[in-house]
Amino acid sequence: MTAATRREFLQASTSTAIGATLIAQLGDAPMATAANDNILKIGLIGCGGRGSGAAAQALKADKNVKLWAMADAFADRLDLSLSSLQKDETLAPKIDVPPERRFVGFDGYQQVIACCDVVLLCTPPHFRPIHLKAAVDAGRHVFAEKPVAVDAPGIRSVLATCELAKQKKLSVVSGLCLRYDYGFRETIRRLQAGDIGDITTLIANDYRGPIWVKPREPDWSDMTWQMRNWYYFTWLSGDFNVEQHVHLLDVCSWIMRDANPIQAIAMGGRQQRTGSEFGHIYDHFSVVYEFAGGVKLFSNCRQQVGCKNDISAQVFGTKGRAQLSERRKGMRIQTTSEWIYDGPENQMYQTEHDELFASIRKGEPINNGEYMARSSLIAIMGRMAAYTGKVITWEMALNSQEDLSPPRYDWNVELPVPPIAVPGQTKFV
Repeated sequence: MTAATRREFLQASTSTAIGATLIAQLGDAPMATAANDNILKIGLIGCGGRGSGAAAQALKADKNVKLWAMADAFADRLDLSLSSLQKDETLAPKIDVPPERRFVGFDGYQQVIACCDVVLLCTPPHFRPIHLKAAVDAGRHVFAEKPVAVDAPGIRSVLATCELAKQKKLSVVSGLCLRYDYGFRETIRRLQAGDIGDITTLIANDYRGPIWVKPREPDWSDMTWQMRNWYYFTWLSGDFNVEQHVHLLDVCSWIMRDANPIQAIAMGGRQQRTGSEFGHIYDHFSVVYEFAGGVKLFSNCRQQVGCKNDISAQVFGTKGRAQLSERRKGMRIQTTSEWIYDGPENQMYQTEHDELFASIRKGEPINNGEYMARSSLIAIMGRMAAYTGKVITWEMALNSQEDLSPPRYDWNVELPVPPIAVPGQTKFV
């Protein structure tokens, strides 16, 4: 494993990075399209819980697929993922990942991309722009988990890569799964058709409890500890406003026909998660986004124990209001009467992959690139506003030069924890 910077990764195409020798070792590079009777080889990059789930859904999405290669920064994560997938009797016949196609380390993604047709990008979000660029450069179809970047340079890279994917007729499907939920689709279709009149206000709440944390072990380097606890470091996760709340921000952006907010002002901080084991991220955010015409989105998220949970969106218009949530009968529109979604229900995580693989078979690529990048930047914009205490415009967010990446990808690099952002003192870059 060699150390490298993100800039070096993004500047090098996969074909250059891998070279003809590696291609020869792993076999001929697969084609980007496949007839119905062709086996599509799936590569999993990032073998955590979400990656394992995505692999299972991909294997269920098409009859002629195989899980062909896997990569993770840590061998134990890869082994656990593979073992859990193999225990499913319905999936086991479709799994063919011998030791020589199990890759560990920062550069493992390159080997997976070299030998697969479809790649599932499920690592911590920091790596998404790097891996997406490598996959599209190599002509691979992609499932990309949310968010797709943690900073503006990453967003700009993703936008360029997804434009290249269009030119190459490659599918890029986003892990912003609510766009694949039938209830959300129908409710938002009605809102865009004017069922509640002109939209004036949106509220997005994401109140939830705490998640895992892994105590640092004596032999862990800075990089090992931060990678094991990637959620708690902004360079890896984007902070939880970006990593988690992006789902509901995406829903609100979707309702607004994917318009960009003009500006954001915010506050946030740490009240419960104050220990050093929680890195330097916040545990609550409150952001006010403004869209053209004076429409405002009030965005609130919190990860604290012992508090009321609520994950939902509210939409107010000149003729009524709407509620959107994943709860049963959680999709409602109230005007002079009440409409409640009672149509077919689906497993949105599965539908993402069903539609991805159907698009590959039909030769009709899906490209979610623009909205997945936009919604990720909306979340990043809110973090910027909360960290700095400043009004952040869309142009400021998109053109920011703040690069959160480490000096190099090396297990032994010194990686001090950044200071906790202090509004009014932390500078916008």
